[in-house]
Amino acid sequence: MNIKVDATEFAGKRVLVSGGTKGAGRATVNRFLAGGARVITAARGMPDFIGGIEFVQADLTTAEGGAMLAEAAFERFGGIDILAHVLGGSSAPGGGFISLTDDHWLSELNLNLLAAVRLDRLLVPQMIERGSGVVVHVTSIQSVLPLPEATTAYAAAKAALKTYSKSISKELGPKGVRVNVVSPGWIMTESSGDLLKRLQAANGGTIEDARQVVLDSLGGIPIGRPADPDEVADLIAYLASDRAAAIHGAEFVIDGGTVPTV
Repeated sequence: MNIKVDATEFAGKRVLVSGGTKGAGRATVNRFLAGGARVITAARGMPDFIGGIEFVQADLTTAEGGAMLAEAAFERFGGIDILAHVLGGSSAPGGGFISLTDDHWLSELNLNLLAAVRLDRLLVPQMIERGSGVVVHVTSIQSVLPLPEATTAYAAAKAALKTYSKSISKELGPKGVRVNVVSPGWIMTESSGDLLKRLQAANGGTIEDARQVVLDSLGGIPIGRPADPDEVADLIAYLASDRAAAIHGAEFVIDGGTVPTV
């Protein structure tokens, strides 16, 4: 998808994108780079691209990994102006809530909630000292439209992230730091493909059958397709930009009309 970008929009800005090597996270990295920002991200394994960004090999689902990334951001950039928390996903098995062990729950919470909480705690204080900064948390429409089967723990963690985001927005707004939430519906990423494979393994049938299970659970997508990662990235960039200077403590849903209620 071709989105027109101002190549100087984020000139001089230091941006940290969690989960920036795949899917919507990678699209977000590319979007900020296209706008002239300096970008740092991390992943557990070495990605197939590192050109133009600062990279740290770290597991952000652990406190140690978050600390490594934050330390690198201070050492290489001297701080961060924009935090975009895109990290998330689900690796839990199908089979309903009874199949989710304590380990599955802890894994989903660390990935979808605590990774963002830890990075905020490490990096937002320097924004407060400076009197400016932007935080964008990527949650999910599953916070209000939870699906059964493989994503129950994911939905609960993303709902918690949205509540947490609203809470800190009240504290940080008066200190010059804006906080907003982006809640995507179904995005056609690598992890979406992995989810379909897990549902297929749990329920049998074909990948198309698994896709139909997801669509049926969502109640359909009125525009007829999942969102493109670049569309989600562009919304994140907008909220991080000066064009959104009066937007704070808000949630922006990008789901093609999936959520059927107001």
